[in-house]
Parts: sequence; structure tokens; C-alpha cells
Amino acid sequence: MTFEQHVEMGQALAAMRDELLSRHVDLANAYPLSGREALPAKKLEAAYRAIDEARSELENALFREHPEVAQTSVYYPAAEDRVRKPAGPRGA
Repeated sequence: MTFEQHVEMGQALAAMRDELLSRHVDLANAYPLSGREALPAKKLEAAYRAIDEARSELENALFREHPEVAQTSVYYPAAEDRVRKPAGPRGA
């Protein structure tokens, strides 16, 4: 991948992880932490952890492919640098 592709991927994955984590917390606060009602929250937790693993591996690739410009902030950007898509209204 080009450096620019890594930057875009890092921003997008960070935003996805943030959204999944937020939704996981919403579900964990709304439903019991065990039993069938806990399954959706556990699935979201598995999803954001999978994104964490992908980001780590992609960061390794970034440093191999572009050592002269690689930075940890590419896959772990500041909150204001993350790509966000507007979400629908969230329940109150």
C-alpha cells in the first residue's frame, strides 16, 4: 500500500473502532452482562478487538514498507483526525 493509503486506512479503522466500542458500551449498559442478552455486546467487543489486531498488523506493514515516514499516529490517530460518518439518531 502507499503511505497515503495507510493514512486513510488508519483513520477509517480508528473511527470504526470508536463506533463499535461506543455501541458495545451502550449495549453493555442496557442489557445483562451474561446470558443470551449479552451476546450482541460480546459480538461487538470481538469486532473492535479484531480491528485492533488488524491495526497492529497494518502498522507493522507500514513501518516495513515506509520506514522513512512511518509514525504510530497513522494507525492510532488523534480523535480529530479520524474519519467519521454521520450516524442516525441514537436512543436516549
